[in-house]
Amino acid sequence: MPTRKARPLSKITIDHEDDASETTLSAQLDDTHTAPTFAELGVRDEIVRALSDIGIDRTFAIQELTLPLALAGDDLIGQARTGMGKTFGFGVPLLHRVTTADSGTTPLDGTPRALVIVPTRELCIQVTEDLVNASKYLPGGTRDRLEVLSIYGGRPYETQIEALQKGVDVIVGTPGRLLDLAKQGHLILGKVGVLVLDEADEMLDLGFLPDIERILGMVPDARQTMLFSATMPGPIITLARTFLTRPTHIRAEEPESSAVHDRTTQHIYRAHALDKAELVARVLQAEGRGATMIFTRTKRTAQKVADDLSERGFSVGAVHGDLGQIAREKALKAFRTGKVDVLVATDVAARGIDIDDVTHVVNYQCPEDEKTYVHRIGRTGRAGRTGTAVTLVDWDDVPRWQMIDKALDLGVPEPIETYSSSEHLYADLNIPENAKGTIRRPKPERAQQVSTEGDETSDRPRRTRTRKRTRGGRAADAATTAPTDTSSETVAPEPSSPSGEAAPARRRRRRRRPSTGAGTPESAAAPSAE
Repeated sequence: MPTRKARPLSKITIDHEDDASETTLSAQLDDTHTAPTFAELGVRDEIVRALSDIGIDRTFAIQELTLPLALAGDDLIGQARTGMGKTFGFGVPLLHRVTTADSGTTPLDGTPRALVIVPTRELCIQVTEDLVNASKYLPGGTRDRLEVLSIYGGRPYETQIEALQKGVDVIVGTPGRLLDLAKQGHLILGKVGVLVLDEADEMLDLGFLPDIERILGMVPDARQTMLFSATMPGPIITLARTFLTRPTHIRAEEPESSAVHDRTTQHIYRAHALDKAELVARVLQAEGRGATMIFTRTKRTAQKVADDLSERGFSVGAVHGDLGQIAREKALKAFRTGKVDVLVATDVAARGIDIDDVTHVVNYQCPEDEKTYVHRIGRTGRAGRTGTAVTLVDWDDVPRWQMIDKALDLGVPEPIETYSSSEHLYADLNIPENAKGTIRRPKPERAQQVSTEGDETSDRPRRTRTRKRTRGGRAADAATTAPTDTSSETVAPEPSSPSGEAAPARRRRRRRRPSTGAGTPESAAAPSAE
């Protein structure tokens, strides 16, 4: 398996705050520095071996700065943009410390020794998967290997309670479900020696701060705490100063870095709502396009876009709030494994989705604000790769976009008017000239079968309408004895035949129409039966 290249690192500065309660360690990246390996930083051989199995040998910048302090048991604040390796920045030292005898944590006995709190279910699943991969060769006390468990809402309590009763060493969970299980006495937090708050700013945005504070009140005071966040708003700073002990604030960034990824090429177009589907279909045919994420503001639009693209022949999955947890996990798994290469998601559902090889991001609807914009396009251009972000701005959304543009200093206050047939769209994104609004299905025989089934079912509504226009059970007899004549009468343009040789079903139907106002008791009762 190829080794993933690490980001270079240089220019490390250490600043001491006036109150001496926090040390700031900053680094900027350039091409003059070779990052050390995990083994060179003193990580356990079992973890180094497991990381090598998934193609990771050398550290990213945030990992290089974090590991020496975290392995020593220091509290720290890690600040780096998404996609720069924060998960292993805390995951590797966490696994190392809970499995090393002289690290300061108590021996494993089946109750959690480490707790990672994350904002979303998707991120919970992903962090758990990363920790499982990195710990597959580690012993687990009395068991053969370390046990890592994910705890989040949308899943049955019973399964998670049963796993806790069997014994767990590392917990990754969302605040609400963690607090529920802790209050019920199923989750024991009294022996946690390493605590991690991941994506703390997102947890603040989602309103989880009170729950986090309650959880922090349940863990021992003598612990190591690591807080990771892309931004540091006031409440997060207050949280850090309250629950962390003399933390080191670590920043890893590129020289003159902006709020968005410099490796991401951004295209902003003013698009008409009725032409967006056609336009996106062209974008998805750009040369070099790989895994693609499409963002919408609403759940309904997300499903509508996914259905439309599927009908056009693309392999599409959807993740939004109207879907159940199992359906969301299935869509994400299909996207990660390559079974589908387009994922349509809402902003809330996409929080925490961390996939390194996304090549394109499409903002189908203009983001609400600059933070949402940065979060969306941060799904591409990750881990040293390049990416492309396409933003479609409706006429009504131009004022909102101008606020985003001003806040991020993008220099595109007036997006160029663009349609699916615009030449500059094809040139900007390297789209083939013969690209159309649909693509050929991968299995034509299947498409032909679906078409045939549609032709067969198309006859059924006509027979149903014929039955509705008749009375009693006589129409069914006519359809049975002469189905061809019945269907042809249904679509025949002539109301009757002047020769009097019309089909019997038609003559009966014409005689019954005036009978609704008067006539035999049978004819009077027929309308009430319908």
